[in-house]
Formats: sequence, structure tokens, C-alpha cells
Amino acid sequence: MIRLPDATGALRAYVPRAEPATFTPGRPPLRSRVVYSAAHVVADPFADTTPEGPAAVDWETTLAFRRHLWSHGLGVAEAMDTAQRGMGLDWAGAAELIRRSGAEAKAVGGMVACGVGTDQLAGPATLAEVRAAYEEQLAVVEETGARPILMASRALAATAAGPEDYLEVYGALLRQSAEPVILHWLGPMFDPALEGYWGSGDLDRATDTFLAIIEANADRVDGVKVSLLDAGREVALRRRLPAGVRCYTGDDFHYPELIAGDEQGYSDALLGIFDPLGPLAAEAVRTLDADDPAGFRKLLDPTVPLSRHLFRAPTRYYKTGVVFLAWLAGHQDHFTMVGGLQSARSLPHLARAYELADGLGLFPDPERARDRMARLLAVHGVDQP
Repeated sequence: MIRLPDATGALRAYVPRAEPATFTPGRPPLRSRVVYSAAHVVADPFADTTPEGPAAVDWETTLAFRRHLWSHGLGVAEAMDTAQRGMGLDWAGAAELIRRSGAEAKAVGGMVACGVGTDQLAGPATLAEVRAAYEEQLAVVEETGARPILMASRALAATAAGPEDYLEVYGALLRQSAEPVILHWLGPMFDPALEGYWGSGDLDRATDTFLAIIEANADRVDGVKVSLLDAGREVALRRRLPAGVRCYTGDDFHYPELIAGDEQGYSDALLGIFDPLGPLAAEAVRTLDADDPAGFRKLLDPTVPLSRHLFRAPTRYYKTGVVFLAWLAGHQDHFTMVGGLQSARSLPHLARAYELADGLGLFPDPERARDRMARLLAVHGVDQP
């Protein structure tokens, strides 16, 4: 038994499960859907740094977590917002992460796609400077052999005067990319600086601009990653995509139904929630591979309450819960994050995340997870009987 706090300060008794669910690593890669897990980075807890300083990364543990995801047949979406791009991890750190992860992927035969952004820019920038920043990062990713993911740019959002500027910048990048890329539409709930992306605060108009870029460069676009937390809008967009262009759901609220799809199509996946759910998510998709959509939903639907909890507003702080669960699961020896982001969620929030994850059987060693939860509680003055 463990006593967990709620938002009122009251303590309630919770009995952890005795045995974990078991998820066997499985290769070859998943067949019915292309699935990427957006992976977190592991901080070096002994680095003498500050939240404003350069990120201090524990590279071996960070790469070990990627090997864990690859061992279950998942792809890794590298240097994305889950890895704290723009929230603790600067471009220098992201570039090293991309190079290291790309080399590791080659060594183990893992699938990897890497974020391309403009976060080396500081302060106001011209369109030419935004494009040059994108090109610099695109070259780094292409050198590793990874698939590029053109991320939404805070600098472009601040600089663009309208849709035509997005058409110009993205068109130029797509024409010069060596291989088809993934375009990423990250909504303002994940990053408020991206409000009005694609040149309009009206999502219908923004969607038209987004599709115009894709249609003009369809042979250069592998797919689009949509993170708007609006299932209906994603389905409508998915149905308008040119043939051969994938829709990778980034909807951490509705992913089971979007991946399962309907008679008119389905979404592939590029999800932050598949960091803590990796083994379970892979097993669910293998069930879909076996032509068992009901079995897929039976496995994945019960995970939605955990995902909705982790991604609750302010959504951009979901990374804290993701790293917290990695610590409880034994993937790292501490709950420290780059930028000090371990402080971004409350103790009751983390306690509920523990309870939901334990109920799903996500912890390979439930007793270790319970002990670590108890130690965190003790630091906050909650002793156990």
C-alpha cells in the first residue's frame, strides 16, 4: 500500500499491482502502420548547470532508451518537442543528439526521423535567415541518413506576414531536400509561440495553406504530423491529402481511433505518449498487423486516461510526466530534467500519473516503482505507514 495525495492535500490509500503486464520485444518492424515514438532525453543529474545553461545530457542512458524502443519494433522520432527542443535543449545539444541517435540507429537497424527547426536563431529574423537556419539543420539530419521532420518554427511564425511567406520558405526547403520529409503542424497548445501558423489564426484557412504546400510538392513529402488535439480536423485533413502522403497522428487524446481508422483510411503515428507506452503500443499495433482491430482497441483504449492526464493543460509540460514515468519504470536512475523541468508538474499530478501507469502494468518492476514513488513523496513531506 502507498498513500497518494490529491489536489486538496488529502491522502488516499492505493494498493499497487503485484505483477507487471509483460510485453515481449518483437521484430521485424510493425507492418500495418508506420509508428514513431517521440523520445525524451535523459539529463546528467551531476552536471553543475542551471535551467538557463546549456543542456547536460546523459548520452548513454538517452541512447539506451532509444534501443529499448527499437527493440519493440518502433521508430524513434528524434530531437522533437518531447526531447525538450526549445524547452531546455538548444540547437547545439539537439545536433549532437541527432548525430548520436542517427549513428545508433544505423548500428542496430532502427528507424529514425529527426526534427529540423530554426532554434539556433536568437531574436528577430528575416525570412532569408529563417530559411538559412532550416537549411543548416536539414543538412545535419541528412548527413545522418535519418528522415527529416520539418518542425514548426517560432521564428517563422514571428516573421511571416501571411500565407505566401510559408509557401515560399517551405517550398524552397522541399525542393532541395534529398529525400521526402515529414511536415509537422504543432498547435499552440504545445507551443503558444506557434499561434497563427501557416499565416492565419483561422484553422480552415491555415489548413488550405498547409495543403497547398503539400500538393505543390507531393513527391517531396513522406507525410504530415498533425498535433492539434482535434480528431475531426485530423480526419478531414487526412482525407484531403494527395495519394501516397501519410498522415502521422500527433493527437495524444484520440490516437486509438485515429490509428485504427475507418473505411476511408487511417493515420500512422508519431506520438509523445508512445514514449512511456512503447512496449504496449507496439503490441497493440502487432495485434492490428494480425488483422484484429478489436484487439488493438482493447489494448490501446485503456491507455487514453493516462495520456489525457499527462497532456492536460498546460500541454507543453507533458514532458515532465513522460520523464517521471521513465524513472519509475527503471529506464533511468533519477528524476532530473534538462532545464529543471521536473518542477513543471505538481505532486498530485505525478501521483495520479503513477497510479494510472501502474494500473496499465507499464512498470517492469512494480515494487521498484512503488519505492521510487514513496521516496519522491517523502521529499515532499508525505511519509508512508
